[in-house]
Amino acid sequence: MTGKEFLEKKGIKKDDIVGIKVGNKIFDLLTPLPESVLTELEKAIAENKLDSSNSNVKLIRIDSLDGLDIMRHSCAHALAQSVKRLFPETKLSVGPTTEVGFFYDFYRPQGFSEEDLKKIEEEMKKIKNENLPIRRFELKKEEAIKLYEQKGEIFKIEILKEIEDDVVSFYEQGEFLDLCRGPHVPSTGMIGAFKLTSISAVHFRGDENAPQLIRIYGVAFANEEALQNYFKQLEEIKKRDHRKLGKELELFMIDEDEIGPGLVIWLPKGAKIRRKIENFWLKIHEKKGYNLVYTPHIAKINLWKTSGHLDHYRKFMFPPMEWDKEDVKEKKEESKDFERSIGYGGEKTPYQLKPMNCPFHIMIFKSKTRSYRDLPFRLCEFGTVYRYEKSGVLHGLLRVRGFTQDDAHIFLKIDQIEDEVSEILEIIKEILSMFGFSEYMVFLSTRPEEKAGTDDEWDFAEESLKKALEKSKLNFEIDPGEGVFYGPKIDLKIKDVLGRVWQCSTVQLDFNLPRKFSAFYIDSDNQRKPVYIIHRAIFGSFERFFGIFIENTAGNFPPYFAPIQCAVISVKENSQDYASFIYNLLSENGLDCELDLETGERLSKRIRNWEVAKVPFMIVIGEKEKEEKTITIREKGGLIKTLSIEEGIKYILSKCITE
Repeated sequence: MTGKEFLEKKGIKKDDIVGIKVGNKIFDLLTPLPESVLTELEKAIAENKLDSSNSNVKLIRIDSLDGLDIMRHSCAHALAQSVKRLFPETKLSVGPTTEVGFFYDFYRPQGFSEEDLKKIEEEMKKIKNENLPIRRFELKKEEAIKLYEQKGEIFKIEILKEIEDDVVSFYEQGEFLDLCRGPHVPSTGMIGAFKLTSISAVHFRGDENAPQLIRIYGVAFANEEALQNYFKQLEEIKKRDHRKLGKELELFMIDEDEIGPGLVIWLPKGAKIRRKIENFWLKIHEKKGYNLVYTPHIAKINLWKTSGHLDHYRKFMFPPMEWDKEDVKEKKEESKDFERSIGYGGEKTPYQLKPMNCPFHIMIFKSKTRSYRDLPFRLCEFGTVYRYEKSGVLHGLLRVRGFTQDDAHIFLKIDQIEDEVSEILEIIKEILSMFGFSEYMVFLSTRPEEKAGTDDEWDFAEESLKKALEKSKLNFEIDPGEGVFYGPKIDLKIKDVLGRVWQCSTVQLDFNLPRKFSAFYIDSDNQRKPVYIIHRAIFGSFERFFGIFIENTAGNFPPYFAPIQCAVISVKENSQDYASFIYNLLSENGLDCELDLETGERLSKRIRNWEVAKVPFMIVIGEKEKEEKTITIREKGGLIKTLSIEEGIKYILSKCITE
């Protein structure tokens, strides 16, 4: 029975439904459902839980994230069908979805022109209007190869040869069919609004020795309004690009040639913002019982063997720091005197740049015997780590090789998990709200098939995280089977002013690492008990979060985080002494101010310069203010008010100083 047949049998309207999701598995309405899935569906209906927020079984609507992905997949097929109609000699490769659209790879030696692209898009619109039913069918692999041999589809044959299954699936719409696992919408009429955007050259399977293909990209959304909003958003994203604003506002720099790709230099203004964020973050954490620590940037390689990072994480780690044996031999004699002079004993132990902070925090926990009375034991750190990311994926502050985590590890007993996670969620909400983030998408990831720990531990831990989320009043979805092998986790994604969703905070429970390091505590019965760890980061990394923060505010930072909070501007020379007096008063009260005495420039130009620098407050001091002992405040947004010195300073302080 297919999803379509099941919905019809149950009398469920399916106008906007394009699939069914059970756990993390997605089925379109054209695919026969396994008995286990049908059982889950029947159970969910019987318990009135079908499609509820915490249910394992959901109906996929076309305007949901999963629904859009299904629809975009069908757009890729409509693109291929359109190309085959217009240019039948073209050979097909593959056509997956992207985050906001789709692409398809074609072999056509003469390529495609911009005019061709317009024709292809028009043909796609015809295919949509034809409302062709989409049919799924299966063939034996040998039959599929024969079919494509008849059609001369050489790339499809190569793809089929790599498939291990004996039976493969196809999707057919009108005269067009394509080898595909799915999922797809039931008919081409359900395809939303789309636009072909660009063409690029790629190699088959990404192999530079393989034939060159032409990739046509497109974007697709549920309706025309959403499509137009996307293009408007693209323009806004360009204006808000953190790389552009970072340079204009002198916040950070990345010098790929002299320093290295993905390595960030925080410039004075950016560093000032970061220090304010760190101070704000630390003040909250110290109130909540966290202890700040600092740990080295490198450690002996054996530490990473014990932690398991060398086995599971090596591809993201920089190479070890070790002596080359030939180099050691050649330089042994000439370096003897130098080694003696610095007290170097010829140590040849390899060291490793740290990719994570957790092993250091475990060693701190282990540095003395801990009692159950010491738990929860909370450590936090602004810990800089290094991960080898391929140069092609590096992107400004959002993807780097060296970054600082707002890291914390909580060592606790299993029965303390619920209360501790509840407290962590409140801290997350409190901190993120100060940056203007209040809309979240929250996911609880549960046990995968391969896991550390016992079923009892997983049951208790998952239930504890679920109760903590319910207590926090955060809406959340369960992401079945998506937890890592060492424990369940909570992922919190933030939504910015443009509606983009960013992975941000993580609360990760760990059964495994404490056991690797034999970390334990002495319980009330005087027996050793294994300790549990919560790995926790709110920003994730300062660099990435700062990039998101820049784009969310367009560089107009809240006054309390602004690098320059107030510019004091003297209109003429005869008011410079009064302007300096006001500047000193503000500085003595802890404000970051700049004094502008450039009276040779036009006042309007000077004010404009400070507006471009995105300074939240300007105090304009002229002869009148000097005589009346007042200050005139210009706020970002154009609000102007004249106040007494005391009232004015009190007003600015109320906006610029966090409690």
